[in-house]
Amino acid sequence: EAIADLINSSTEQAALNASRSLQGEFSSKIDQLVAMVTQLRVYVEAAIDFPEEEIDFIQEGQVTAQLVDIIEQLQVVLAQARQGSLLREGMKLVIAGKPNAGKSSLLNALAGVDTAIVTAIAGTTRDVLREHIQLDGMPLHVVDTAGLRDSDDEVEREGIRRAREEIASADRILLVIDSSDPDAADMDALLPAEIRDQVRDIPVTLVHNKCDLSGRQPGVETLHQYTSVILSATSGAGLELLKKHLKDSMGFSDPGEGTFSARRRHLQALESALGFLLAGQSQLAGAGAGELLAEDLRACQQALGEITGAVSSDELLGTIFSSFCIGK
Repeated sequence: EAIADLINSSTEQAALNASRSLQGEFSSKIDQLVAMVTQLRVYVEAAIDFPEEEIDFIQEGQVTAQLVDIIEQLQVVLAQARQGSLLREGMKLVIAGKPNAGKSSLLNALAGVDTAIVTAIAGTTRDVLREHIQLDGMPLHVVDTAGLRDSDDEVEREGIRRAREEIASADRILLVIDSSDPDAADMDALLPAEIRDQVRDIPVTLVHNKCDLSGRQPGVETLHQYTSVILSATSGAGLELLKKHLKDSMGFSDPGEGTFSARRRHLQALESALGFLLAGQSQLAGAGAGELLAEDLRACQQALGEITGAVSSDELLGTIFSSFCIGK
């Protein structure tokens, strides 16, 4: 996987991250976490399975401290993996809105080139336009779409249908609004109900465009619980505010030395492992239930094993017997 990521890297930082993974940095961190979970699980399960041996079980406070340490280290690895995944896969950004709101101008401003045709005629864009750009090293897959409105034109209707398909698969939607539009504050007019239902679980950023014509000052506000960025795609005023918002909303930061390439399955496994650890921590704090903690540790270990290779129960028993004088 790391070799494939290195070959397919779209940015220099993504290539560096893939190189680190290829050199084993990611698997090394996972192996360290597995070893820590295994050590804690050994003591917990040994005390449960061999009570007659009078094993010196770790004090509850020590168990909690070890558990907290594992959780904190796993959270660090998860953050690094999320950053690496973002650098590898990028973000699909769909530009949507009413006709003549300045969607194509925004695409051109973000891309830094005149990719889309821009005219004063509403409905100029009738098909999907794609542009792959970098935002301080973060890949963006920007999609410009046809203006959302009712139309009798067959070609335009097809463009609107395709726009809705792109909207449904977006990581984030930039809803472009003409600041001088009387409906600029009316979400029902800006985003039809059927589309609003479609994007219920997709983040939306309102982009109040043409601030140079409306007289509004560039800035960032909150409108209808959405972040609203006020800018002018033509003059570039406020464009840096939008770029910063996009990076912040995706949790993107300047990549550090510890960032490595990660795939969605890696993130899912790490998130599952963290969930099991937090559940075990809650069980231990609430009921002091060693059996439930042991099960959560087992599930955590299995989740981590999906990344580097599963840890078998025979391995665990071998560790238990080597750690204690059981049966002698």
